[in-house]
Amino acid sequence: MLVLMLVLTGCSGRSSGHDTATPVRSEPPTSATPATTPPPPVAPLTGIAGDPTTAVRPVLVVKIDNVAQAHPQSGINQADVVYEELVENSSTRLMALFQSTDAGPIGPVRSARPTDVLLFTPLNRPLFAWSGANTWVRAMIGDANIVDVGNTPAVDQYYRDSTREAPHNLFIQSYTSMLANHQEDAGAPSSLLAYRSPADPLGAGAHPVGSVHIEWGGYGGNAPVDYLWDANIGGWQRFQSGEAHLDTDGVQVAPPNVVIQFVAYASTAGIPDGQLLGQGSAWVLTAGSLIEGTWTKPAPDAPTQFVDTTGAPIKLSPGRTWVALAPPDSASITG
Repeated sequence: MLVLMLVLTGCSGRSSGHDTATPVRSEPPTSATPATTPPPPVAPLTGIAGDPTTAVRPVLVVKIDNVAQAHPQSGINQADVVYEELVENSSTRLMALFQSTDAGPIGPVRSARPTDVLLFTPLNRPLFAWSGANTWVRAMIGDANIVDVGNTPAVDQYYRDSTREAPHNLFIQSYTSMLANHQEDAGAPSSLLAYRSPADPLGAGAHPVGSVHIEWGGYGGNAPVDYLWDANIGGWQRFQSGEAHLDTDGVQVAPPNVVIQFVAYASTAGIPDGQLLGQGSAWVLTAGSLIEGTWTKPAPDAPTQFVDTTGAPIKLSPGRTWVALAPPDSASITG
């Protein structure tokens, strides 16, 4: 009986001084890696952060009349980018690009020109709104990589303003309506221009200017055009033929950026054709300053690049841009 009690005592669960088990240690809590919120997408034609649903929408390209009978125009202050190109009789015509905003109505819509093709080709199959063209220009448009929403195939999206005289009275209802009805297989554009953050320098050789004057020619048309910097609104107020360029809402055109791209024009059947391939000189107006540089476009589908005298890209202020495809030596600093 005594032996049995000793055996039972030795088998008890008490720890002895010879126990070699490693005690379990509790690890200190680790701080979770904070979730990073991706930056909002940037509108490809303005450089402004915006809605992800609009950042991937196609571009609606609209040819807009710009003679005196066509004023005031609708939609020009909602366009992301507006090109001004030389047409017959020293007149100019506008090509407006809509992507980030829901503009409407837009017009007056007018006919296409050969210069248009190299402007819209880099936009990844945009919708192109126009009101016709000469036979050979029409063939160029037909061969282009676009979704044709001219007033013949997309007649349901156009109307005539009875208060104006033809041909200066054709308007598009709206960007969103055109997109909803005729988007088909249009693509989303890549970035067209370079933009800077507030900390970025303006560029080599940037110097303040107050105003710039552009002569498009002497006969008829819209010569001259002036841009006047207004620091209160952060934009270049546009004047055409000496008068403030107003839209149908009475708002003056005053984009944050103006690019003067000096372009030679050839004449084909009496129609000016901007020579947009290759390179040339350029003036970039942004943030109250002028940066002289060079433009380069090596291929039809390549966007035009603008660089300063050191070869660095010229970066614009985020926002709308007007691009004047002006003849060489047609611009001067006036203030």
